[in-house]
Amino acid sequence: MRIGALVTAVGVLLAALAAEALAASDVRSVRLWRAPDNTRLVFDLSGPVQHSVFTLSAPDRIVIDVTGAKLATSLDQLSLANTPITGVRSAQRSAEELRVVIDLSAPVSPKSFTLAPNQQYGHRLVVDLFDQGSAPPAAQTPSVAASAPPVPVTPTQPPPKLTPVPNGKRDIVVAIDAGHGGEDPGALSPVKGQYEKNVTLAIARELQRQINAEKGFRGELVRTGDYFIPLRKRTEIARKKGADLFVSIHADAAPRSSAFGASVYALSERGATSETARWLADAENQSDLIGGAGNVSLDDKDKMLAGVLLDLSMTASLSSSLNVGQKVLSNMGNITPLHKRRVEQAGFMVLKSPDIPSILVETGFISNPNEAKKLHTASHQQALARSITTGVKQFFHENPPPGTYVAWLRDEGKIAAGPREHVVASGESLALIAQRYQISLAALRSANKLNGDVIKVGQTLQIPATSLAAQ
Repeated sequence: MRIGALVTAVGVLLAALAAEALAASDVRSVRLWRAPDNTRLVFDLSGPVQHSVFTLSAPDRIVIDVTGAKLATSLDQLSLANTPITGVRSAQRSAEELRVVIDLSAPVSPKSFTLAPNQQYGHRLVVDLFDQGSAPPAAQTPSVAASAPPVPVTPTQPPPKLTPVPNGKRDIVVAIDAGHGGEDPGALSPVKGQYEKNVTLAIARELQRQINAEKGFRGELVRTGDYFIPLRKRTEIARKKGADLFVSIHADAAPRSSAFGASVYALSERGATSETARWLADAENQSDLIGGAGNVSLDDKDKMLAGVLLDLSMTASLSSSLNVGQKVLSNMGNITPLHKRRVEQAGFMVLKSPDIPSILVETGFISNPNEAKKLHTASHQQALARSITTGVKQFFHENPPPGTYVAWLRDEGKIAAGPREHVVASGESLALIAQRYQISLAALRSANKLNGDVIKVGQTLQIPATSLAAQ
């Protein structure tokens, strides 16, 4: 009897599991995001599905067949402004086969993938529609889904009004990256409806305005609206814009709501310099790896990932990053508390550009109720942007790129060069620094009151104006 009862129980269990496996997943919601070169549709699901996507012409349409799904939401409320989509309709072809048809005003190139659940969100089907002339990336870029209602934006902005500079003397270009965006909200504020992505974009826009007001400087936004950009693509955009400096804007978060203060990060060649930096780097980098994007999967790797901190040959770029980072941090300390008084170093993906000095600015802890309130005020955003602008100007007045208007001003004696500073990076020696700045070792030792040639990573050295030719 016991064996018979056990067999019956197993049979009932298997039948229940089979019924659950056959049950269709619900499409609980559909969200839409517009980027400069593509439109992203995200289908939130109650379970896994299989799907196929194909295109039709005359008229242009995208057809998405989802096997094992049924629609449990309305498609009528999607805002289609500024997108090539003119309409979205659906039909339940069978109990477990849903067809979604996207009507288009112009041909697009579709790319689709599914995402497994993570700590915050369930199963998702993502369909990216790339505009004509904009090729889909070779690898998919899944990202975190937002809990805020999506609102399509117009990513294009009128060209900034810049003060003209003399012919042949270019602007110094500062690429300003607003962290997160689109269905990746970033850190959440204790205040309902406030997200890191909105704070960073507001500060980035104000920073661009202030930099553009400085003759000889031009600010370029990496993200101009509320949409997602893969981490690696952010530095690619900066490079295409001819950036002399890359500044990524973020708003910190920590498990403890009492954590407070602003921070500035540069890339670390060997690893993070503190546990806080290591935790933050891991959280930021994973936004490109959720669900196993492309050839990268989190399933069989450590949290930090073996390749997060690359062994980069970028001593000069890293030294400049530390230098400008320290100037920005010092100026930020005049208007807001600092979490650390020195530039931290960590393996943030957006800092891994060997040819562009790059810093990541954590403007404060959005997880701290008091700092969250300040971060959402226009006056504090303006003050933060002003401190970053001042630090950037100080750095480039000391180290203007050749051929720029600022370099011409310095050479003409129209701006005071001021004392130059150098923040020691890993692998540098006093002799190499002296050679880089064309000064003698004796002059460098004297300017810094050094008895020998021992220097430390992160140490700030004063660079005297005396040249080797004058020795």
